[in-house]
Amino acid sequence: QVQLVESGGGLVQAGGSLRLSCAFSGRTFNSYAMGWFRQSPGKERKFAAVISGNGDTTYYETSVKGRFTISRDNAKNTVYLQMNNLKPEDTALYYCAASGILTTEPGYFGSWGQGTQITVSS
Repeated sequence: QVQLVESGGGLVQAGGSLRLSCAFSGRTFNSYAMGWFRQSPGKERKFAAVISGNGDTTYYETSVKGRFTISRDNAKNTVYLQMNNLKPEDTALYYCAASGILTTEPGYFGSWGQGTQITVSS
């Protein structure tokens, strides 16, 4: 069974940076595409970024493209989300998730972390 644990959330001023980490265990890490999703209060969970199992392919939601970078270290079973030039609208609970296929659809991700809060102050 896949287990995911996020870390790195916190409070940051607009324009600042944070890096999220997600530790994966329980299965063969490089067999899974890894995604980051985010959810603001009262809103549905939305896709932010995804990376293929070997790290060669990435996709980003339009509003984060150019500011966020997803990466993975398959030797450490960890996926990262580097977030730069953060904006107040990036405030959300951020989840990492694992999928057997490379997709941006949350329904195809079978394993989820508990989430880590990012708050961006203006």
